[in-house]
Amino acid sequence: MGKTQKRIAAVAATAAMAMSLGAGTASAGSAEMPSTTALYNGAVMLGCQFVDQALLPSCGDLDNFGTDDPAVLTINPFTTDIVILGAGLSPEGQIPPILEERLRAGFRLASQYPTSRIIVTGGVPKNGLTEARAMGDWLRGAGIAPWRITEEGNSNSTVQNAQFTDQIFRERGTTGAVVVTNDFHLNRAVLNFRQAVDGRIPVTGVVARG
Repeated sequence: MGKTQKRIAAVAATAAMAMSLGAGTASAGSAEMPSTTALYNGAVMLGCQFVDQALLPSCGDLDNFGTDDPAVLTINPFTTDIVILGAGLSPEGQIPPILEERLRAGFRLASQYPTSRIIVTGGVPKNGLTEARAMGDWLRGAGIAPWRITEEGNSNSTVQNAQFTDQIFRERGTTGAVVVTNDFHLNRAVLNFRQAVDGRIPVTGVVARG
């Protein structure tokens, strides 16, 4: 077994240990202490941060994403960014149900951690609105302070979401990222973000559900 394979095995063992430490941890939605699942994903996240790029898909297969508050956000809600991924607007520029699910999940985290910053990402304008602008308007309308919201409105794919958002991370010294999107999209999205940051910061995810 090579060094990187051993590292993945160590990640799995550490994550399994985290799962066994669930007694007394908080449930999803609590900002007091990470849940068992959050601790597990935190162990995977830190391990995947340091593996070779070629092994990121295999390492990411260990993730057990859900709606739990990520440990990285619970521990550091100041320079950990919540990243809500866009989805295609209607021809009239309206937010579709799938995107509203992502926004509601991101809003919950943003409300739970009022010092955290939020990035909304997505281009592809419809009726003069990018996905990012429509998402920013939704969050501001829901009561999130405008200073907390950064709009990345140039990307046309998940890969570009990650690459362009990483430029924002670098400019403002982000130390961790939480990607919010639907369950069928989350594993690929987190992989794309881990590839974009190239081990510089930890990346994890939260499932958006209706």
